[in-house]
Amino acid sequence: MATLDIMLPAAASDELPAIRKITTADLKDALSKGLADFWAMPTHIFFLGLIYPVIGLLLGRAAFGYDVIPLLYPLAAGFALIGPLAAIGLYELSRRREAGLDTSWRHAFDVFYSPSLKGIVAVGLGLLVLFLVWIAVAQSLYASNFGYAEPKSWWSFAQDILTTPQGRSLILAGNLIGFLFAIVALCVSVVAFPLLLDRNVGPVTAVLTSVRTVLANPVTMALWGLIVAVLLAAGFATLMLGLAIIVPVLGHATWHLYRKLVVPDDRPHPFYDRQRKGWHYGAQFPASLFSIYPDDSAKDR
Repeated sequence: MATLDIMLPAAASDELPAIRKITTADLKDALSKGLADFWAMPTHIFFLGLIYPVIGLLLGRAAFGYDVIPLLYPLAAGFALIGPLAAIGLYELSRRREAGLDTSWRHAFDVFYSPSLKGIVAVGLGLLVLFLVWIAVAQSLYASNFGYAEPKSWWSFAQDILTTPQGRSLILAGNLIGFLFAIVALCVSVVAFPLLLDRNVGPVTAVLTSVRTVLANPVTMALWGLIVAVLLAAGFATLMLGLAIIVPVLGHATWHLYRKLVVPDDRPHPFYDRQRKGWHYGAQFPASLFSIYPDDSAKDR
């Protein structure tokens, strides 16, 4: 019998999920399980993970090509703000492996069929807005210290940043403000996306639950944020190539961290069946674009 392709949403409820307090041992265990997921699903994880260093390299190339060198570091640092959204497909793969379901790479895109898709989009847009605000603030900080003239070269930019009072002021203020942005992103999203995938809840419930987990575990979650920042920095230090491993491991670990932070819902979870599109005749075009036909010949999912 075919295995149903499910997202396991719980019935919508105004009740906020119960949360737990965790320790540093739980962080270690979540990372260990994330690494185990990575090794258990290497082919499609590399497929997904390689997207991120490619995007990073393109961003870097665009920065140099369009004379916006000052934005290269803010773009790299801002990756942590949108990382939870970028890794959402990895959460779904970890969820499926945990449930004993098929974990082929195509299931990373099952999020588009989730009953909570609107909530996922809403929270994702919030993170994108936060990212854009951070870039605007970073640009304003640079302009307030060095004006609007673009640096002549990478070398002259590095000299300005590292050897002048304005540069030291920019480093201090930029990292302090960036740290505040990172705190906001952590509070808003640490369990928001996994919760939206796991249950049919709204974006407000997801964000409030995420904030509550941070408030209940301030020290442990601060350590988690530091671990994420250090690992991402290591990934960027390897010319973005390390992100092909680091991002998937962190993505999977985040799912397991969610499992530790949020008490499971014992109520029955309704099944959600995403049926595949079957074969269509040419005469059915364009109507076939707007309907879904089950493919009876499809293999078990």
